[in-house]
Amino acid sequence: MENQSRRRFLGTSAALAAGTLLGTNKLFGAPAIIRHYNKPNSLINGVQIGTITYSFRDMPDQSAEATLKYVVECGISAIELMGGPAESFAGMPKSPVDMRTMFPLMRKRRENQPLTADEQKQLTDAEAQLNAYREQVSKWRLTADMKKFEQVRRMYNQAGVSIYGFKPDAFGMQATDADIDYGMRAAKALGANQVTLEHPVNDAHTLRLGKMAEKHGLRVGYHGHEQQTPTFWDTALAQSPGNALNFDLGHYVAANQPDPLGLIRQKHDRIASMHIKDRQTPAHGKGNLPWGQGDTPLTDALRLMREQKYTFPAAIELEYKIPEGSNSVAEVKKCVDYCRNALS
Repeated sequence: MENQSRRRFLGTSAALAAGTLLGTNKLFGAPAIIRHYNKPNSLINGVQIGTITYSFRDMPDQSAEATLKYVVECGISAIELMGGPAESFAGMPKSPVDMRTMFPLMRKRRENQPLTADEQKQLTDAEAQLNAYREQVSKWRLTADMKKFEQVRRMYNQAGVSIYGFKPDAFGMQATDADIDYGMRAAKALGANQVTLEHPVNDAHTLRLGKMAEKHGLRVGYHGHEQQTPTFWDTALAQSPGNALNFDLGHYVAANQPDPLGLIRQKHDRIASMHIKDRQTPAHGKGNLPWGQGDTPLTDALRLMREQKYTFPAAIELEYKIPEGSNSVAEVKKCVDYCRNALS
């Protein structure tokens, strides 16, 4: 009996080892007890580190499948998903504008950096194309199949990645009620508990969005840039429990706002998610730098989340210049390592 038990143990161990060696994406022959082997886990000492998939905007393939590959390669297990990957998977008409060329120009304008005449014309032409395209997309959204979004959810969940936030271009000032309803239904199909957008700075619109979020059992996280102040979200928060912060720690520092950790403590229960990056104060040039080189209290913020057991995710948003020879996947990995070191 003892020899048989030993043989069974050795045989099982050999099968497990063989499964581990053979499988790169799957474990062949491995039992259910280790089915999570090689899946990402970025819940670090109680703090959920994530990323917004905008971080991978430089990558040539923006499909849902490729985006998932980038996320898993970075070791990230929770994301704020931009609209493009999921909506293209669901059959949305293809945009006539290559947003990879537009994002840098849009950022320059947002940060009041001078644009050349050619850049301004490029932006103006692209926005005209996008306005026409939005009308086409609005028609598509009326009959969009939510089962496709459920497929995306399953694909990501099976790879060990949850989608907590969804950021399609469906919630802006130009959106119809049907657009907003579509975006929130899609978010729920993806498994998200929040949708995110740039703060519209329009009280009527935040009231509208907050009430629709209540109806869907979601929260709307409003993102801010250098216009963030301690009272920036107060009207929206008072309008509806469906309204919340998609706080950007780095932009807050670049806006020269005092005590960012104090804001987190004060509003933690209304923060749906937080973006993290390392920016400088205005006195140092407001640069967006590789992590550890700027003025943003990243380590202190992450440790505050750990100590206070805050459950909102801290999402890496890669916006510093990618070094020559690298790419966004490699740089996001570095940011994840920074978080692990800070929280270890």
